[in-house]
Amino acid sequence: MKIIVAIVTRGRAAAVQSLLERLEAQTRPPDGVILSATCAADLAGAEDTILGSSATIVFGSEGVAIQRNRALRRAGEADVIVFLDDDFVPFLDALEGVERLFARYPHVAAATGQVVADGAIGAPIEAKEAERLISARRTRWPDRRVIGLYGCNMAIRMEAARGVAFDEGLPLYGWQEDLDFGARIATRGEVVRTGAFGGVHLGVKSGRHPQMGLGYAQIANPVRLMRNRAIPTRYLIRLMARNIAANVIYALIGDRWADRPGRLRGNILALGDLFRGRLDPDRVRVL
Repeated sequence: MKIIVAIVTRGRAAAVQSLLERLEAQTRPPDGVILSATCAADLAGAEDTILGSSATIVFGSEGVAIQRNRALRRAGEADVIVFLDDDFVPFLDALEGVERLFARYPHVAAATGQVVADGAIGAPIEAKEAERLISARRTRWPDRRVIGLYGCNMAIRMEAARGVAFDEGLPLYGWQEDLDFGARIATRGEVVRTGAFGGVHLGVKSGRHPQMGLGYAQIANPVRLMRNRAIPTRYLIRLMARNIAANVIYALIGDRWADRPGRLRGNILALGDLFRGRLDPDRVRVL
């Protein structure tokens, strides 16, 4: 089985270098690495690693969906493509687990790995703590069918992905482009959350886009996905409601790690655009 690891990155060269070094320590090494970036500065230092020096590098315009699609197109004859965020710390046997999962279950089209801890939803996790967490004895989740994928740590069977692309109408952050992609390929096989592979998502805060734009995307992107009909409308409405509620609460009590007032302003702006009939995910580019 040929397994390619794809890393989508912008403005976090040190994180890319660290991830490549961790991939070199895998019990089952990748058969290739694709680095999808916006410019050479995104990858400064990557060439100092063994995998970085031999990686396939693709540059182009920024945007998570756009950069993921560039990697998909370059994956060639891979059997499985594994997308890892640049700030993800995988289990040492993560790729071994990916291979075992897809070999054993031919009906599985894609999978999200176990996220032991996620700094993206709160305080960032230090690398030393992440290394301790992935080395500790752990209970691995059983496989469970889910609606879509979580892009920090997801594996996709290439056969199931043929002719399917991440929605480039969800610019910059993408925000739910992974959920949508997983939901659309679920017609070709099961999409699962699994303990066969996984790791820790550090949640590095550098390289982020303005939070007002993220708040806008929290409304605009789910509304766009409702029109695609791959994800149940009820699920998307709950997703929007949870994000608005969280932004209201944390704007009042404070959040050290996120600009909640900025996100809330983005939510309100998007709701106003929705009611006026001019909601457009692309507006995040100017916020």
